[in-house]
Amino acid sequence: MSRQETTGRQKPATGWTLRAGNALLNLRIWNSPWAHWAALIMAGLLFLLLISVPLEATEQAIFALICFVVTLLLSRVAGRLATLMMIMLSVGVSLRYMYWRVTSTLGFETPLDMLFGYGLVIAEFYALTVLLLSYFQSAWPLRRRPLPMPADTRNWPTVDVFIPTYSEPLEVVRQTVLAAMSLDWPANKVKVYLLDDGRRPEFREFCERVGVGYITRPDNKHAKAGNINAALSKTDGEFVAVFDCDHVPTRSFLQISMGWFLKDPKLSMLQTPHVFFSPDPFEKNLETFRNVPNEGELFYGLIQDGNDLWNATFFCGSCAVMRRSAIAEIGGIATESVTEDALTALKMNRAGYNTAYLAVPQAAGLATENLSRHIGQRIRWARGMAQIIRLNNPLLGRGLKLGQRLCYLSATLHFFHGLPRVVFLTAPLAYLFFGAHVFQASALLIALYALPHLVHASVTNSRIQGRFRHSFWNEVYESVLAWYIMRPALQTLIQPYRARFNVTAKGGVIPEAYFDWTLARPYLVLLVLNLLGMTVGVLMLVLAPGDTDHTLTVAVNLAWTAYNIVITAASVAVAGEVRQLRSTPRVSADLAATVHLANGRTLACRTTDFSQGGVGLTLPGNAQIPLGEALHISLYRDEEEGVFPGQVTFSKPGHLGVGFRDLSIQQELDLARVTFARADTWANMWGQNTPDSPLMALRHVCRIGMRGLSLITLETFSGARRAVRGAATRTASAATRTARAATRLGSAKR
Repeated sequence: MSRQETTGRQKPATGWTLRAGNALLNLRIWNSPWAHWAALIMAGLLFLLLISVPLEATEQAIFALICFVVTLLLSRVAGRLATLMMIMLSVGVSLRYMYWRVTSTLGFETPLDMLFGYGLVIAEFYALTVLLLSYFQSAWPLRRRPLPMPADTRNWPTVDVFIPTYSEPLEVVRQTVLAAMSLDWPANKVKVYLLDDGRRPEFREFCERVGVGYITRPDNKHAKAGNINAALSKTDGEFVAVFDCDHVPTRSFLQISMGWFLKDPKLSMLQTPHVFFSPDPFEKNLETFRNVPNEGELFYGLIQDGNDLWNATFFCGSCAVMRRSAIAEIGGIATESVTEDALTALKMNRAGYNTAYLAVPQAAGLATENLSRHIGQRIRWARGMAQIIRLNNPLLGRGLKLGQRLCYLSATLHFFHGLPRVVFLTAPLAYLFFGAHVFQASALLIALYALPHLVHASVTNSRIQGRFRHSFWNEVYESVLAWYIMRPALQTLIQPYRARFNVTAKGGVIPEAYFDWTLARPYLVLLVLNLLGMTVGVLMLVLAPGDTDHTLTVAVNLAWTAYNIVITAASVAVAGEVRQLRSTPRVSADLAATVHLANGRTLACRTTDFSQGGVGLTLPGNAQIPLGEALHISLYRDEEEGVFPGQVTFSKPGHLGVGFRDLSIQQELDLARVTFARADTWANMWGQNTPDSPLMALRHVCRIGMRGLSLITLETFSGARRAVRGAATRTASAATRTARAATRLGSAKR
């Protein structure tokens, strides 16, 4: 992976910028220790002046314009120095805004002004804290690279591979088990275990058939953490690799991951990215799969790399390797939180162990199929992080360095975004509905201070995060989750022992498209409120225009409300569930293949995709094979060939769909080796999204918002038609029953 964090829009750092930077760094004065302190003190004083010097409106406008021009120029220069300068400008402008906000805008005149005003400023403090922590985490990602293993495999350590499962179907679990059996590691030094907390006979039978270990226990105490701890007591490998039962590892996983453990005896855990070969509800329902980075890509693409610089990589529960002795020293996998993985990493860091992150995708899994499951998973994460900050606060206690404390603090604070996000989505309504002034300042000054803060944050984050998070999508992701994680996070903060572990179901289907009215209700309420606010604001401008300051105040609130309408409408669009009939998603892949027909003829071809149940092929020319014909398919990995029986399920000139039929266990193992377990299977889909452009991203989110408005309009009218038809049917049925009763009564009288 490239060590350059640019988005592809910057120009190389050449010419005067490079010469000036080198000349400055090579001055002899830096050989003196006092020079560093003097420079630091001077920079601090200048920064304080930047933040606190009061300016008139015209002067503030000039200052904001200069900062913006400098940022635009820096955004076209490659390299980390330019990135750091953009971050410092953004931090300075944001702190200047907050200083002005606190010292000049909080003189509220009425209790209503005070209620809404202080609520907003607290939300802004939260947002600023999260922004500063995110800069700290992502300013200098480590970009760790794999280390080679020794040539003599006798020096390689022993590894136990754990695959915990509880209620997932065997169809989901078997592919992970088969891929784990394909790991490139000496056979006498690796053992695969299925940890079945469901205690299911068919799972035991499957493990016996394929030859992997099967471990269960009499109860489900402490959920996944307890399951792993029980297995640790029954195994003895020097290292433990953990995969969720739907995360399919590549054959190279251990060879890529284990080198760092041999180099660093204090390394306790190495995490690799979580990649998904099926779309999550956002990607599926909004049709953005592989076009817009999903919700988790920012964390695994950038944040974890930044954490790694500070020796604060989080264990994420899967796709990771841990040193058994380190786990034993901290008392096993942590059980005090429903996010046992993050707490385990925190305990390892407190104990003086190192943790590491390797941004090389070596496994992929199933994303949550629908929005309900997705929200349920995030609720558990929010509860777990609230437990950590309440019971194991990273800012307190011994064993952590400052950088580690800040990284863990950022992770825990992130899941408290629910209440601040709701505040931001409703703040302009305080003025439009109630005439409350949340800012005790003119609209012009608000724009001159707030807009630079917002614009610099957007431009700087676009540069830093561009490959892994597009502009404005963070608001969409957070708004969808805000209402649902707000209460659990705050409740767990007060009552940390009440949180319970819930398993995220995987591998389901959605037989029919539908709109989830229940989940969409909070977004619909917020959308309707903002639409009403927009209507009120327009009427205020038309019917009671007032003076210039009043007009500008209404205009600022209308602009804010319009943005909130876009975000809430986009959130509504996510609730429109798209039909999903495949329980085994396809993985796009261009691989060499051969079709063997029953008459002895063979066709060399290429795959378009594969799944656990079949493969898509492109045939040479316009060749076509009849539907339903039995055949065999050869797939290849290096010099290895796997031959699989199948039947044609789709056929048109030049294209073929084949479903596998009656595969033996050995053939299933061979299929895993030449498809899911290939070393390059997931690396090709990592970080390949279109680079971010804030204006293009804004247009895209606006289109998604329009889609949400259209969807809710269509669903409302469809529901009304169904209600009318239902009422008409019930009326007709009642009339029929009345007529029949009258007929029977007449017959009785006769």
